[in-house]
Amino acid sequence: MNSTDAKIPVSVLIPAKNEEANLPACLTSVARADEIFVVDSQSSDRSVEIAESYGAKVVQFHFNGRWPKKKNWSLENLPFRNDWVLIVDCDERITPDLWDEIAIAIQDSNYEGYYINRRVYFLGKWIRHGGKYPDWNLRLFKHKKGRYENLRTEEIPNTGDNEVHEHVILGGAVGYLKNDMDHIDFKDIYHWLDRHNRYSNWEARVYLNMLTGEDESGTIGANLFGDAVQRKRFLRKVWVWLPFKPTLRFIIFYILRLGFLDGKAGYIYGRLLSQYEYQIGVKLYELRQFGGHLNVSQAPPVTPPQSSSPSVLSPKP
Repeated sequence: MNSTDAKIPVSVLIPAKNEEANLPACLTSVARADEIFVVDSQSSDRSVEIAESYGAKVVQFHFNGRWPKKKNWSLENLPFRNDWVLIVDCDERITPDLWDEIAIAIQDSNYEGYYINRRVYFLGKWIRHGGKYPDWNLRLFKHKKGRYENLRTEEIPNTGDNEVHEHVILGGAVGYLKNDMDHIDFKDIYHWLDRHNRYSNWEARVYLNMLTGEDESGTIGANLFGDAVQRKRFLRKVWVWLPFKPTLRFIIFYILRLGFLDGKAGYIYGRLLSQYEYQIGVKLYELRQFGGHLNVSQAPPVTPPQSSSPSVLSPKP
């Protein structure tokens, strides 16, 4: 048995729903893991069949609209046989070099988890500018030590049942791996737009929480002098107060952070991010109009304005 055949004592967690296009490549890339869980949300395509054909253990998650969402539920309830868990989305790939590094890193007793850098591919091109790289994510950690933060967004409908932009809070020292993982979505732009339509519901709630001073206990928090995530949170709290955010986001991505160097794909990506920012702003406005609810059926009834002199309809002659 050579080094690429040896199983690495890591349990992989893959959250999924209708991911038959992405799962084969994802599962192939994590074949070196000792254990693979696919946590599915009642997929209507061949996701379950594909996962089982690759030897993954499939568990169904039923979201009740409340915390915890899928990843935290999995960390609490799955019977992992390894101390280390690696969380991989269906559109992500773990490279052979990264696996080699993981095999060594988990033997270091000084760390409880590791950040992994991610290369985002869009329209077949690596988007390495515009602030998309480096893109550090805490994905490898001892599962008993880490849980995803709760940003108090779960009451907003149509945001999905999975933690997407929440970060892991880990009890212990964290390191950084040198090799990247790849984010390559085999779905088309339609699905990108559909996914970001859901994400913008979530973002609007996060923006509102920042504007209203929501309690940040149990979250990563914002700190200009903290780590990369905390600095990003600090800048975001400034960002939510700025005007013309859709235009600013394009200028920052495409010009100031050199997104134009990624060619046509970079231009399209920048325009889509600008549109995404506009969606967030519109939904934030809606939230504020309806007392913090995106579901207008939960909002107070609207009383029509009263006329100073009521009109009278006269019967037809």
